Amino acid sequence: MLLNTTAAWSPLELLSAANGSSVLPGGAVGTPKDSFANALTKNIVAMLVWLTLSVINGSMVHTFLQHSLFYENPRYIMFVCMVVNDALQLSLVTALYVLSYVFRKIHASVCCCLIMTAVLTTRSTPLILAGMAVERYVSICFPLHYGQVCTAPRTFLVLAAILALAAAPPLSDLLVALAHEPPGFFRGAIFCDQPLLFRHRSVYYKNCAFDGVYLSFVALALLYTYCKIMLTARAASAGLPSVRKARNTVLLHGVQLLLCMLAFVVPSLQAALISLFPGLSLEIRYIFFLVVYIIPRFLSPVIYGFRDEQFRRYWARYLACWGPGPGLGPGLGLGPGRVRPLWLPQKVGH
Repeated sequence: MLLNTTAAWSPLELLSAANGSSVLPGGAVGTPKDSFANALTKNIVAMLVWLTLSVINGSMVHTFLQHSLFYENPRYIMFVCMVVNDALQLSLVTALYVLSYVFRKIHASVCCCLIMTAVLTTRSTPLILAGMAVERYVSICFPLHYGQVCTAPRTFLVLAAILALAAAPPLSDLLVALAHEPPGFFRGAIFCDQPLLFRHRSVYYKNCAFDGVYLSFVALALLYTYCKIMLTARAASAGLPSVRKARNTVLLHGVQLLLCMLAFVVPSLQAALISLFPGLSLEIRYIFFLVVYIIPRFLSPVIYGFRDEQFRRYWARYLACWGPGPGLGPGLGLGPGRVRPLWLPQKVGH
């Protein structure tokens, strides 16, 4: 039994469970029971998923940066922030998963940075989803005011507020730990697990309250925007493609939110399944690890990268032009519709 349980498992907690390690009373770490073949297979799968998504996400970010028409559109600004957030979280979780088979204990200060970054990126995702749903709601229900309400500067202010709100819980966890832990705690080596790092009981109650409030807010925002877009679609004399696409987009955001909220029911559901099938405990933990923290990362590219017609067109053109360009070296050909990157010398008059 863990020293402290939290309302939702962090990626690091699922990592320790997914690779077969168990945290025992007093902070001891149980011996992994995974065979070498199973461990190798799981790590290869995790690395392949990371590599695939990294290539997709990297090409999308590059497409965004290469075309100035995306810079002033709040929709694409929030999208690229979601892609970067997902890529950071996926890279961190994958690296920790692989390293957890090599190292059992790491420096507490390094573990603290890793946990805080993982919690920050995990809690940012639902808030960015809410912001993207509100942007679609304003676009469909108040099209005449869209240009005044949704601007690039306001979008950056919203993203800054999201970052501050998502950073508040891990920063407060750190302050509680600094106030209650002995002076040399962060200079020692520990098994990198959130309950073993932030051990004070107040952290548990604080995170329960925060997670309940902010997830309820996100769920209500998605439900409200979806209902309003549905009413707008019914009021229209014909089913407008833009309204249908916006409705489906918000619905996909809801599915993505449900996948994010799985982290809050995983401990009890996983425990029930393991009690029914004790011989499959490692496989059950690994599947939950994939479902909760890996599969949701596929949805962001699907929602905007593949479904958005404008972005898909430029993205496909970038992939097609990944070969040598005329006189510019590999991958730098400036085909029709592409803008000259800022770091290339601009043409002056003839």
